[in-house]
Formats: sequence, structure tokens, C-alpha cells
Amino acid sequence: MEKGVVTKSTGSWYLVRRDDGSVVECRIRGKFRTKGLRTTNPVAVGDVVEFDVDTETGKGLIHSIDDRRNYIIRKSINLSKEAQIMAANIDQAILVVTLVSPRTFTQFIDRFLASAEAYNIPSVLVFNKIDLYNEQQTAEMNELIAIYEKIGYECVKTSTVENIGIDRIEELTRGKLSLLAGHSGVGKSTIANRLNPNLELRTSAISDSHDSGTHTTTYPEMHPLLNGGYIIDSPGIKGFGTIEMKDEMAHYFPEMFAESANCQFYNCTHTHEPKCAVKQAVAEGRIAQSRYNSYLSLLNDEDEDKYRQGVD
Repeated sequence: MEKGVVTKSTGSWYLVRRDDGSVVECRIRGKFRTKGLRTTNPVAVGDVVEFDVDTETGKGLIHSIDDRRNYIIRKSINLSKEAQIMAANIDQAILVVTLVSPRTFTQFIDRFLASAEAYNIPSVLVFNKIDLYNEQQTAEMNELIAIYEKIGYECVKTSTVENIGIDRIEELTRGKLSLLAGHSGVGKSTIANRLNPNLELRTSAISDSHDSGTHTTTYPEMHPLLNGGYIIDSPGIKGFGTIEMKDEMAHYFPEMFAESANCQFYNCTHTHEPKCAVKQAVAEGRIAQSRYNSYLSLLNDEDEDKYRQGVD
């Protein structure tokens, strides 16, 4: 039996990298299940797996998964399952967002960040395509950066066209396994190509009619970088729900969690209770109204389409 790291998953077969760098195409045992988590993909990119190889075919069969250090999930469009694991055992998540071509709304950003917080994954926000922003969009970006940096998230302004901010992303990804996430069309594959030109990942133009990108990345895949790190380029995320987080939702908004210690009730939901320190902080501008709105949306598990169609 051998061990290796899953570098690509199509849902039916997997590429597994051995320690020596060689790659084996594997499938999973017929009734393979991971304990305690109902997902559409029992094996994810980043998983450390145990497998054996058929000497005749050179193909492998995955028998087990090592315990995961962490993972990040999204709601699956397959209603028979609860979640899809985007990546496992990652050092950080890099969320690429844009304010134009296409536009990323704050509720999407906050849903992603809350989910990463829930699974103890540090996050970085990358504001891409800044060469396209007009004066108003630049001002809006700087306001958002002020909000997220105050909370503790690093924000990087980037333009692959003008080579702005790429050096900082290279520094952040050095020697680490990073998930690159965001809507289709925000420039994830282009950034990955700048970090390692040898990758030659496919990129695509933005649709003029829908102001959205097409899915150039079909399956999650791990790629080596020139700085000793690895990056997982994921398919564009349209919606981002939450799984088993509702009871402690405020814990995943760091600025709200810090204020909640001053609430009158220890189990305050920060919605209707008297003497709520979180609501007071929102009223006084110490917590951004957009963040509080995102919290309420998650708490109420509102329709994910709502924040994709222009409600910020």
C-alpha cells in the first residue's frame, strides 16, 4: 500500500501524486465513504490517501483517506447531498474578487470568509482587475479594503495586465498550499499563470451580455508554483452556502464575535435582543452594515441567488 496526495478530482477518477513526484490515476473502492460528512465527492483535492496499484494496468485504487487537517465546502447543486468539498488540508484560501467584469458582491465575500473561518482556514482577499476601475469603483474598493483590513484580513490589489500585486501573491503562496477561489471570470487562472507561466491554464473572455465568466476550470486541480508552493485552481463559484454553521454563525464574523462578549445575553442572536453589543456596534459604525446584512442573510439561510443578482 502507498500514500500520496490527490492533485485532481473529476468525481469518478483522481490523480494522486507520490512523494517522488510521479502521478497515478486512481479510482475509489465501490462503497467508499467518509465518516460524518455527506458530500458529493468523498475524496477531494489535497486529501492524503492510501492506495495500491495494479501492476498490469498501472492504475490505482484508493482504500482510505488520512484525517483532514481542514477542508472548505460549498453547498452542492445536487439536492440529494449536503455539500461539495472544494479542497482539503490547505494552508490558506485566496478569494479573488472584482468590482467589474464581473462584479463580486459583499454577501458572497462574507459567505466565503465565514465558511473559511468555520474550518480554521486563513483567508486573503485579492481585488483583481484594478486597471478597469473608474474613480467611483476605486473608491468603493478602498472602502471595502478598509472594512476587511480592520477585521484582520489581508487585502491585495492586483492587475495582471499591469503586473500590479502579483509579487505580493507570490510571497503569500511561497511554500504553501493555497486554494484560489472566486466567481468565474475574476481572473483566477490568469493569476495562476502569472505565478507559474509553465502552467498555461486556459482563460476566457467575459460574456458581454451577462457580465460573467465562463467556466475555464472544470475540475479542482492542484498545480505546482515556481516558489515551492502549490495552488488549487477551483471552478468558478456561483453560490456559496453554509453547512452546520447556523448555531454559531456570529463566531465566524470575528468583529461580531469580539463585540458579543458585551451582550446582555450569552446566547444573543444579535437580531432582536435588548442591550445587544453587536447591534450597538453596527449603529455606531464600528461594524460595517454590509457585514451585518451578510450575517443576517446567513442566519436566515436566504436564497443564494439574491446576492448574485445585484443585491449587495
